[in-house]
Amino acid sequence: MSKVTDVILVNEKDEPIGVMEKMEAHRKAVLHRAFSIFIFNNKGEMLLQQRAVGKYHSGGLWTNTCCSHPAPGEDTLQAATRRLNEEMGFTTLLEKILDFTYLAEFEHGLTEHEFDHVFIGTYDGKIAPDPMEVKDYCYKSLEEIEATLLSHPQKYTAWFNIAFPKVQQWATENLVKKVV
Repeated sequence: MSKVTDVILVNEKDEPIGVMEKMEAHRKAVLHRAFSIFIFNNKGEMLLQQRAVGKYHSGGLWTNTCCSHPAPGEDTLQAATRRLNEEMGFTTLLEKILDFTYLAEFEHGLTEHEFDHVFIGTYDGKIAPDPMEVKDYCYKSLEEIEATLLSHPQKYTAWFNIAFPKVQQWATENLVKKVV
């Protein structure tokens, strides 16, 4: 398993402007490139993971299937494919659907300031998560997730609270297009 120790610093247009050690970037709240992966099964349910309790922030919280940072010089899609396999134990075809920038403060003086590339994929096979990264996982319908986010947003990561409505809207619009 390869751990990304340096992140790609970017401007608001996602143009690389440098490299910084990952924890330093999170302490200094410097904008850097990241990705989030949302996997669906053939029933349209989303694969969620509960982050391992020992993670450097947001431990024990529920979130999207996988997220991380590409290494300097690494293509973002290739990084997403690599990290999905490392963290969840499988690979599948990924498609980029959108990107967004967010800023969120966490415990221990850490801040996520990320230009986040969002990928989706479909998968119904065996899942073998890395226990150092993932405490638990499950598939849930978009409606179930939406209801839980409204009633208990603190059970989810900050970026999931931001990204889920965007992914839900994308999924709704694209499912409607396929039916029409």
